Amino acid sequence: MPLQQLTRPTLLSRTLLFVKSIQRGLATVTDQSFASTAPPPAPYALSVSSKPPPAALKLKSGHVFHGQSFGAQTPVSGEAVFTTSLVGNYGVPGLFKDQYGLLKYFESDRVQCQGIVVGDYAVRYSHWNAVESLGSWCARHGVPGISGVDTRAIVHLLRDRGSTLAKLVTGDDAANEDFDKIPYVDPNKRNLVAEVSTKMPVSYNPFGDVKIGVVDCGVKYNILRSLVKRGAAVTILPHDFDFNKISNEFDGLFISNGPGNPNMVTETVRNLRTALSEYQRPIFGICMGNLLLGMAAGLNVYKLRFGNRGHNVPAVSVDDGKCAITSQNHGYALDDSVMPEGWIKYYVNANDGTNEGIRHSVLPRWSVQFHPEAKGGPQDTEPLFDEFIDRVRSDKLKRVGSPIFFTDKAVVTPTQYA
Repeated sequence: MPLQQLTRPTLLSRTLLFVKSIQRGLATVTDQSFASTAPPPAPYALSVSSKPPPAALKLKSGHVFHGQSFGAQTPVSGEAVFTTSLVGNYGVPGLFKDQYGLLKYFESDRVQCQGIVVGDYAVRYSHWNAVESLGSWCARHGVPGISGVDTRAIVHLLRDRGSTLAKLVTGDDAANEDFDKIPYVDPNKRNLVAEVSTKMPVSYNPFGDVKIGVVDCGVKYNILRSLVKRGAAVTILPHDFDFNKISNEFDGLFISNGPGNPNMVTETVRNLRTALSEYQRPIFGICMGNLLLGMAAGLNVYKLRFGNRGHNVPAVSVDDGKCAITSQNHGYALDDSVMPEGWIKYYVNANDGTNEGIRHSVLPRWSVQFHPEAKGGPQDTEPLFDEFIDRVRSDKLKRVGSPIFFTDKAVVTPTQYA
């Protein structure tokens, strides 16, 4: 079987994942990405030689698409969205951890979408690091998929009408077009951040020279990696934890990415509003972090017609006019038509003019809507992590009054050389 060619995906969010397929391919991507384990026996996963059962996708607009099933044999409902990312037939790697104790090849410890829709599913994966197929991985996580549908037609519908709710069914239900066993479920009416956020604090690299409190709205592993590999000690905090009570324990605060509707994340916004008035140390946010920081500053948010999802989205810096290619995955944006006092626009989307970041004109607090940590690229904006950690160190130096020196093994103060 030839290697699968590339495709442009589409998603169903808490979500069904749809793939915009010009040729052949898989679709992936939601706000907190995927996870895997080494594959145990999966009797419910389809074998390569078996004929796949039927599957059917129904948009709330009434359009129905028939195809073949892969992954779990279970009905699901969610929001149908699409991504312009390119995906091949690599399969799924195993659960290996890096030197920081973070999963090396995944952004999450589990699949974060409701379902996957692709133009063509490659049954035989091909990659030296793969341990299982997309189908068996999804089956183990209870995520169904459908292939053999006209994903270009689906994307045209979503672009023309906007993102919509959808159902995905398999087996006899698909053959009979029986979609009534499950209701349409709108993920934007749920607090998805609360569903994915950590329930208790977790620390990485405890001996780092600067301490960063990460407000976990659905943080990706490579965000944590991007902080700890720059020498920071990181403590992950639940999204609704009032970090203001212990904020002086941190040299900086980081507000992470996360899924869903920011209007549902009221406790985090309230805590950030307090931090903006009381916490004088650096604050940096990404994706959902940009939305929540903006709301805390006084901006409103609105739902985008079909969102910005892909690895090739251009964002222009308001400061110098330079354009960066960025990775994005969000369905909401800040309304920056009128900026609160002291705040200015930071980045603007070159395609649709939507907000891509804000910053304070004086104080060290800023955020971006895109993902500078994007695993697999693009890496145009990764230096934003350097800027954040450098600013945190500079601020700590002013407070502590003692310079910090770096060796290849540790961070030391001058007294340790005496």
